[in-house]
Amino acid sequence: MAHGSVDTQFVVFPAGPADAEALARVHVAAWRETYRGLLPDAYLARMSEPSHARRFARALLHPGPDDVTLAAADRAGIVGYAQAGPSRRKRAGEAEVATLYLLRAAQGRGLGARLLTETARTLAARGALSLMVSVLRDNVAARGFYEHLGGEAEPARMEAGPGGAMLHEVAYLWPDIRRLTG
Repeated sequence: MAHGSVDTQFVVFPAGPADAEALARVHVAAWRETYRGLLPDAYLARMSEPSHARRFARALLHPGPDDVTLAAADRAGIVGYAQAGPSRRKRAGEAEVATLYLLRAAQGRGLGARLLTETARTLAARGALSLMVSVLRDNVAARGFYEHLGGEAEPARMEAGPGGAMLHEVAYLWPDIRRLTG
């Protein structure tokens, strides 16, 4: 497949409460694939699909008015998702992608870009003017992904991570969300 083309073997759709278990499976697997060596192995080993499924179910049963959860699936089921809503920085018009994960087997086919673009379109339709997403400073692959899509890196900052560990995060900003929505 040509670089930059979209794989039609996937569908992106709004997730609902019935998707909570599948989203939790993807979340735990993606964290273990993505953060090995960046977060403590003991934390990754302790991650629980049932507890994440409960968290997803709650969020999907009672979403905030501007919360968005999109899932990406192939014929075998859900392989990725994005969750977004108002920015934690509470800036007027700024939305934030809180999480965007794809199983490693589903990467490299344009699906991550499609998830980000569809999320941005949904947020823009709800009034968002700009978009941000934060990644671990040392997550080189994710940083390259957001830079390739036009995100502007802000200086790294310290944030509390799992178990209270302090982690370096970098925010990527699209000052005009239309740069992502086409």
